[in-house]
Amino acid sequence: MTKLLIKLFVKDKDNVTDPAVRGRYAALAGITGILLNLLLFAGKLTAGLLAASVAVIADAFNNVSDAGSSVVTLIGFRLASKPVDKEHPLGHGRLEYITGFIVDMLIILVGAELFKSSIEKIASPRLPSVTTLTLVLLGAAILVKLWLFFFYRKIGRLIDSSAIKATSFDSISDVVATTLVLVSALVAKFAGLAIDGWAGILVACFILFTGLKAAKETIDLLLGTPPSSEFIKAVYDFVKGYPEVAGIHDVIVHDYGPGRKFISFHAEVPANSDINYAHDVIDCIERDMNEKFGCVVTIHLDPIVMDDPRVDKMRILAEKAAEDEDPAFTIHDFRMTYGGRHINMIFDLCVPSDCKLSTAEAAKRVAERISEKNPDCYAVIKAEHPFV
Repeated sequence: MTKLLIKLFVKDKDNVTDPAVRGRYAALAGITGILLNLLLFAGKLTAGLLAASVAVIADAFNNVSDAGSSVVTLIGFRLASKPVDKEHPLGHGRLEYITGFIVDMLIILVGAELFKSSIEKIASPRLPSVTTLTLVLLGAAILVKLWLFFFYRKIGRLIDSSAIKATSFDSISDVVATTLVLVSALVAKFAGLAIDGWAGILVACFILFTGLKAAKETIDLLLGTPPSSEFIKAVYDFVKGYPEVAGIHDVIVHDYGPGRKFISFHAEVPANSDINYAHDVIDCIERDMNEKFGCVVTIHLDPIVMDDPRVDKMRILAEKAAEDEDPAFTIHDFRMTYGGRHINMIFDLCVPSDCKLSTAEAAKRVAERISEKNPDCYAVIKAEHPFV
């Protein structure tokens, strides 16, 4: 069904990095969610009023909030797809993350309200009047919400949308919530026990957990999280296809919303390369990466000496000193100059973010190890944490 809907309503469906195509996917997800959630609301509200069940009625209003979330998602996508302007030269892509956060807050609000009403129901228990229609409607609602979960999840992954992924979390929480409501209805009908309020508490706790988890993930995106290891590996593997580049370092990825990623890194080229030719290679890599990854790419050219045995020897000495201090330490951008009575070893030291040493302390210890191995060497070290 999902594939059929995408085929019917999403033009150029495979070009998922195109903002217009992403907008079509979002429109499909939003409109489908609005229609189905309003239908579920009408059915559940009818069943809840007939059965006088607070859990069923609360579950019905949860579907209204879901429909509202779909509206918010649609608006967010429309705003996020706006072109760059003078005030926002990097685009409006992060509005999609803000939209996802609003959806998360709506989920949490629904959970809090349900928790409150369930406490009141426990304080004043009343056996609901459950009919066969109530059970049938709840069962159908579970199946619809389960389909919506897979529907949202597929679209969210296709276009890498945090807002639609948040909506998929909401759908699976609704599946659990409605299942618990159905169980309480069955118990009331066949065992004569009023566990309506207790079922509402369980539903509320699950909704709150889902909302808080989704909110944390969205906040992480807004604050800035490192790209996936798969993405970074793809970048490294791509650059390896250019034999003129000996290696890359200082990779930074800025995420300004889906389809608005910026990549920068230093590309190491032999110091004896023709500067014009090397610059042309770098330009080609930037263009090719933009086409491959859909990102804006800026590359800094770093010349390194590769055919001098003395430099190679000192580089190995520096690498060994860093490794002896911590196997996770790495060096790059190595240069060497000769002073009157000593050798200057100039390089960057990459210190893992979870290292207990400060960058300054790490640099000091590696420099001391180099001096112990070769007193004639003076290490000038710039220590930093990786950005990916």
